[in-house]
Amino acid sequence: MLKNPKKAKFSIGEVVKHRLFDFRGVIYDVDFEFNNSEEWYQSIPKDVRPRKDQPFYHLLAENEEITYEAYVSEQNLLLDDRKEPISHPLIKEIFNGQNQDGLYLKSSN
Repeated sequence: MLKNPKKAKFSIGEVVKHRLFDFRGVIYDVDFEFNNSEEWYQSIPKDVRPRKDQPFYHLLAENEEITYEAYVSEQNLLLDDRKEPISHPLIKEIFNGQNQDGLYLKSSN
């Protein structure tokens, strides 16, 4: 019997923010379940460590000081309703700009 396919709440190109920490970013890839090292996972403090059995998102992330790449569980993301663009330097390598709803459009190379 086939399992139900896992579904992601968020899509590539959506701008999201972290539920606990002060950063936001645009999603450029999705893992339907945890796909990072055990060392990385164990480095997260136990009281905020997410479950592994959920989608994890790769983000081009930014806060007030820096831009970076983040790997974040679905339970820790919210849609970001600010209409401000993300200023990450890799945006133009992965996306072709935004549509009228603020969704980033992935390059088709």
